[in-house]
This record gives sequence, structure tokens and C-alpha cells, in this order.
Amino acid sequence: MPEHIILPELRLDSGVVLKDVPIAYDAWGELNSEGSNVIVVCHALTGNTRADIWWGPLIGPQQALDTDAYYVICLNVLGSPYGSISPLTTNPDTDRPYGREFPAVTIRDTVRAHKAALEELGVTQVATAIGGSMGGMQALEWAFYGSFVRSIIPVAVGGRHSSW
Repeated sequence: MPEHIILPELRLDSGVVLKDVPIAYDAWGELNSEGSNVIVVCHALTGNTRADIWWGPLIGPQQALDTDAYYVICLNVLGSPYGSISPLTTNPDTDRPYGREFPAVTIRDTVRAHKAALEELGVTQVATAIGGSMGGMQALEWAFYGSFVRSIIPVAVGGRHSSW
């Protein structure tokens, strides 16, 4: 079962402001005292926070994402039914699920929410952000956070995308 951070407020690119925003995550390893040994694993469109299952051979002691040296975290994207704010979430203004009233969200919105969640956890710097497909789009977006993110590893993703 993933853990959760509740962001008091999140402003979306559209201008919509969401309140009491849950962000689900799973993590492996220990955050160092400086809050700087973080690897963010960004999941694909149909993924969830269980990177230890879908990227299992990569995560663990002495693996590519070495949990002896790094705090590896996978945060759930906005709009996903796997624990972060989505159409299934209760809207605090109506006490009913957002349903089809849930606003459109962008990759930039998701990464902004994830950065805020990381800061709540005490993260001061990300060693790398890695992801494939839509996770790769998130990894590319992390590059816009300057010195907060030291490197990115976008996998199987283009720099821009057209409508499907």
C-alpha cells in the first residue's frame, strides 16, 4: 500500500486550484541527512508507484538503482486511480468525487506536485529523475528545476508529443 503526502493546495497550468491534494508514493532505501541522495522513478501512463514490481531487477542493494546508496521514490501521477488526486478523489468543496469535473492536468502539473511532495519529505536535491514513456516526459520536465535535479534519464520518449 503506498504512502501519501497531502498538499494543502496545488495550482494547475489551467489556473484551477486543487485543495487537499493526495500524492501517493512508494520508496526504498534511506534519505540521507542532507536530503540529497534521491532517485525519482517516474512511471508510465498505466503504471503505479510499485516500481519494485515493474522495474524490480533495477531496484535494490547493489542494483542500478542502489538502495544502499540512494533513496529511490516513485510518486503516482495526477489523475491516476492509484492513490493520487483523480476523478475518484472527494472534492473538498462538494464532498463528492470529482468525477467528470476533474480538471485536465499536464505533465508539468504532475512534476510540480511531485516536487512539492518531495520537499515535504525533506528532499533538498534529486540525484536523478528516470522514467520511460510518459515517465520519460516527466524526467524531461524535471530538467526545468535547475540545481534541484542533478541529472535526468528519459527513456523511450520524444521531446514533444502530438494529439493521439
